[in-house]
Amino acid sequence: MSTEIIVAVLSLVGTFLGTFSGIKLMSYRIEQLEKKVEKHNNLVERTYHLEERAELVDEKIKVANHRIDDLERRE
Repeated sequence: MSTEIIVAVLSLVGTFLGTFSGIKLMSYRIEQLEKKVEKHNNLVERTYHLEERAELVDEKIKVANHRIDDLERRE
């Protein structure tokens, strides 16, 4: 076997190893990024529910204050 063929085969093997390790690394990094995005989305969803609850509590406070005002006027 000539030296050029051996060098070409070794280069091909090195290229395949580099490519597959790069693909594996990118896959891992994408997985980690997906986990971070999922955490962020859960946080956004929880914040949305908290804002809904806050609006409901504000409305209840307004109603309670209105009732108190009505009771004070009756006296």
